[in-house]
Amino acid sequence: MSDMKLQQGRQASACALIVRQLTRRLRQELSEEMRQRLANLPLPVLEDLSEALLDFTTGEDLLAWLEARQSESQ
Repeated sequence: MSDMKLQQGRQASACALIVRQLTRRLRQELSEEMRQRLANLPLPVLEDLSEALLDFTTGEDLLAWLEARQSESQ
């Protein structure tokens, strides 16, 4: 298995876990748009999100975190 496929598998697994954690934490299903947005995040950002989501109480917290990360990368 190539390194690229291994990396893609890790990223997909991390994203799936985070979607499950967010669904439980926020007590609501994520929109397909949000799922796609998360699926496009690189693994290091998903790892950061896995810790940050522990402080989230609403979907707005998730949006604010994503927007702050996007602002940092520009």
